[in-house]
Amino acid sequence: MARTKSRRWSQRVTRESNALDLERRVFTKSPKAIARSLKRSAERSARRKSSPYRSAMSMLTFYINRAGRQLSQTQRARLNAAKQELRALFGKP
Repeated sequence: MARTKSRRWSQRVTRESNALDLERRVFTKSPKAIARSLKRSAERSARRKSSPYRSAMSMLTFYINRAGRQLSQTQRARLNAAKQELRALFGKP
């Protein structure tokens, strides 16, 4: 029982994050749509503790790391492209 509970901590973080309120199924969209959605969520959030850019990038990185080996090459490429789009939206190098 303890194993099941500890394996779901990341699902709870995603659902109850104190940083962002994410759109449903946001990580299944195109890289541009993912980046725009994360930016919009980060800028609207009153609960985040750092800049909108850092909050959005942290959530995207968290999702990639959480999925781990279960991500296909196509999905991983889409999410990494979303990182580039996010950097561009925020004017970061």
